[in-house]
Amino acid sequence: MSGSPASYRDVFAATEFRWLWLAHLLSVIGDQFARVALTLLVFDRTESAGLAALTYALTYIPDLVGGAALAGLADRFSRRDVMVATDLARALLVAVMAVPGVPLAGQICLLAVVQLLAAPFSAARQAALPDLLQGDRLMLGLGIISMTYQAALVVGFGAGAALVAELGVHAALLINAVTFAVSAVLIARGMRPHRPTPPAENDRAERPGQWATIRAGWQVVARDSRLLTLLAIACCSGFYVVPEGLAVPYAAELGSDAAAVGWLLAANPVGTFLGMLLLRRVRPDRRLALMGPLAVASSAILIPTPWTPVLAASVVLWTLSGVFSAHDMITQATYVEAVPPHLRGQAVGLAIAALRAAQGFAIVVAGLFAQLVPPSTVIAVAAVLGTLVATTAAVRWARMGPAHAHHHAPGPNQ
Repeated sequence: MSGSPASYRDVFAATEFRWLWLAHLLSVIGDQFARVALTLLVFDRTESAGLAALTYALTYIPDLVGGAALAGLADRFSRRDVMVATDLARALLVAVMAVPGVPLAGQICLLAVVQLLAAPFSAARQAALPDLLQGDRLMLGLGIISMTYQAALVVGFGAGAALVAELGVHAALLINAVTFAVSAVLIARGMRPHRPTPPAENDRAERPGQWATIRAGWQVVARDSRLLTLLAIACCSGFYVVPEGLAVPYAAELGSDAAAVGWLLAANPVGTFLGMLLLRRVRPDRRLALMGPLAVASSAILIPTPWTPVLAASVVLWTLSGVFSAHDMITQATYVEAVPPHLRGQAVGLAIAALRAAQGFAIVVAGLFAQLVPPSTVIAVAAVLGTLVATTAAVRWARMGPAHAHHHAPGPNQ
């Protein structure tokens, strides 16, 4: 990773990436429609804010299971076919959810399965990206995927609520089903199969089973200190995601109204978007050196939260945390490139599961402690812990040196 930074034109010059990006955009927006629609439906039928919040939270839990158990499908079958099959399955499931008369419990279960299928889709997409983009273009491509996700979340939330109010829950769910179906068509039309390349010694061997694929993916990460360090840096997001989970009680602590919650929740995504734009201008070889310090800063900047009782100051701190957290696109690109091609899907799935576990656990624990002490104190404690953990991981990464950073994990060369 040296030389001049890649440009957006360089990335979008890859035809397959353009198709994949468009499919990703449609899927994310459609996914938000379904989440908002079902959450509003639960609240409308039960008049329980707690159940509505729980329904929304349940849409994230299957990522943990799917990332660990299903992502290996991307290492056993054509990565294009995995994405197409999961998109078509999600389209069918959401269409069933839209049928009038389906019990609420059934709709929630179907939504959980829909989210479960998101893990093998994401793993297949991430595993295929290094075949579409190389070097600095891969890092920028991952950044574009992430920025699109952040922007689509905002559009999906806002447009989803407006759409449900205008057309109703069932129509919103049908639109989501259509977005998944169109995504499948775009990927089938615009991408090559991208079959996983087996290791050289197994060229004539029988295709490994699902459990063997899962075990191999876990082992390649567990035995590689570079991959473990990169995973540790990525999982530090569990500390600086705590403000997002405590935005509502923190706004109440400030004495602010509901509008303040919107500002607080928007701060991190906006900051991340800006940070990615800024990092794109940094020389590729410098980005790897910046990854560790930026990971530390993502948490450290939140430590003053208890001493910033003004909403504007908190929004600035949370936005800066988002700017620094843009290092994640460097972490992702380095991680994906370091994994042997035939195990990329499962290794990415393991990372998805670890991230969901770290973020979910951190938010749950923070929520419990926020019942006992002010939310600002909980945020500061999480920030201190995040700074310490990120510093340890950053020092370990720096000691590995650039030579280790660019070598692949044990296994066949890419």
